[in-house]
Amino acid sequence: MKSTFRLTGLADYITLGNAMFGTASIMFLILAVEDMSTPYGIGLKSKYIWASMLCIFLSAIGDIIDGPIARRYSKRKLLGGSLDIMSDCLSFCVAPALMMFIMFGRWGEAAPLWTLSLAIAGCWVIGTGMLRLARFQYEDGSGLPYFHGLSSPGNALLLMSVAGFIWLQPILNFGPPLDDLRFCVEGIGDQADCAATPGLDMLILPVMFLSGGLMIGERRLSKLKHGLDLKLSILQMICLLTAILYAMISTGVSDNQLDVGSELAPAGWLFLASGLFAVYYLVKPQPPAYKPEDAAEE
Repeated sequence: MKSTFRLTGLADYITLGNAMFGTASIMFLILAVEDMSTPYGIGLKSKYIWASMLCIFLSAIGDIIDGPIARRYSKRKLLGGSLDIMSDCLSFCVAPALMMFIMFGRWGEAAPLWTLSLAIAGCWVIGTGMLRLARFQYEDGSGLPYFHGLSSPGNALLLMSVAGFIWLQPILNFGPPLDDLRFCVEGIGDQADCAATPGLDMLILPVMFLSGGLMIGERRLSKLKHGLDLKLSILQMICLLTAILYAMISTGVSDNQLDVGSELAPAGWLFLASGLFAVYYLVKPQPPAYKPEDAAEE
C-alpha cells in the first residue's frame, strides 16, 4: 500500500500551506473576540482582525502559484484536486464568512433579525463557495479561457476589501457618522443605548449575498492571465496587501480603530481602492463565449 506522502507532490504541500493559513485566520478571529455585542470598540482586538485578513491574503497568493507549480513540477496529481477544494473552502469561504459575522454581527446587542440575517448570509457564502469549487473541479479540464462565476479567492478578496473599508469608514470623514443606521435590541428607531457601529455596516449583508450569488452565477469572468485585466488585478492585490499591513503596523494588540484614529485613514482608502478594482472586474464586459470550433480552427 502506497504511503500518503508518496502520492503528493510539491504543489500539494503548497496547498496544505494554504489550508494552514486559512486555519490560522480562524484562530486569529477567535483571539480577536472580547465581547461580540460591542465589536466596534473594546469588543474586538483589531490587530487580530488584520492578521486574519493577512492569512487569507497569503492563502490566495499560494492558490495562485500552486496551479502552475503542479503543472510544471508535479508528476503525481492524485491528491491535488481534492486538497485544493478543501483548502479553498476553508480559506476563502469559511474564514471570510466567520470574519464578517464576528465584525458586524453584534451578537447580544443588535436586533436578532440583523444577527440572524448575517448568520444566514455567512452560510450562504460557504454553501455557494462549496458549489463553486465543485463546479470548478468539474470544468477544470475543459480548457475554457474564462471562469463561470466569481472564483472563491476573488470572493474572499472582495469581502475583505468591503469589510475593511466599512470598518475604517467612520475615521475617514466620509459617509454616514459612526452612530447612524443601527439596529438595537429594543427595535428599529427606538431610543436605546446602542454600541457604536460603522455607518455603512448594513452594506455588508447585500454584498455577502451578492458575492455568493456571483460564485454560482453564469457570468463569464476573465482568468486574469494577461493584458489590462492582469495589471489591474496586481494593482488591486497591492492595494489590499498594503492596507492590511499598514493597519496591522499602526494598531497595537489592545488598540481598536477608534483609539488609533486618523492614522488608519490611508488603509481605509486603500481598502476602498481594492474594492473598486474588484467591482470593475465584475461589471466589465464579459469575454466572448468559447466555442469548440474556435479551438479546432486554432
